[in-house]
Amino acid sequence: MSHYSVAREYPYPIEDVWTVVTDPDYVAQWTTTGQGGRPDGFVAIPGTQFQLVGKPTIGWAGVVYCEVVEVDAPRLLHYTWKGDKDADTVTQVRYRLEPMPGGTRFTVEHTGFTGLAGFAMSRLLGSVRRKMLTVGIPPVLAEYQRNRAA
Repeated sequence: MSHYSVAREYPYPIEDVWTVVTDPDYVAQWTTTGQGGRPDGFVAIPGTQFQLVGKPTIGWAGVVYCEVVEVDAPRLLHYTWKGDKDADTVTQVRYRLEPMPGGTRFTVEHTGFTGLAGFAMSRLLGSVRRKMLTVGIPPVLAEYQRNRAA
């Protein structure tokens, strides 16, 4: 079984990072940096079904189907991930936030990929997530901080 894990540290309080990674308005800003999708119907409440809507490509309609499984704000968000509405394979995504001196460590874990296609997909999505967490989130966090201070 394949998976990926991406972790980054941000010089912001855990509550601020939680807001930026779970509020749909902010999520839509940092996910598009890595060619990800905007959340449609997302709320951090277990049982919520939502979609991540991105740009369609050859072989993919541009929609990921998800369901919130577990929330322990501001430390954990766990949801399922299906790349196609009729897909049999359901993978698991976990956002883990940990306070640390001077900020927050944010880790995204995506597990449950199977077979050769799953291996390739985990590598592709891992690359996309690294870009989102490295290039996408920092400016959104900075803007969130500026708006709070104003």
